[in-house]
Amino acid sequence: MAMHYPRRVSRIKRVRDFGFRARMKTRLGRKLINRKRSKGRRLTPL
Repeated sequence: MAMHYPRRVSRIKRVRDFGFRARMKTRLGRKLINRKRSKGRRLTPL
């Protein structure tokens, strides 16, 4: 039998909820991205 993974969210849905552009829409999201960048994290828009 094949293994079933519960709650398999599509990539498009995940990107729309948690992606770069979703973060950039909100003030807190932009703060989060700037915080990660200041730590040296490389972020790419997806």
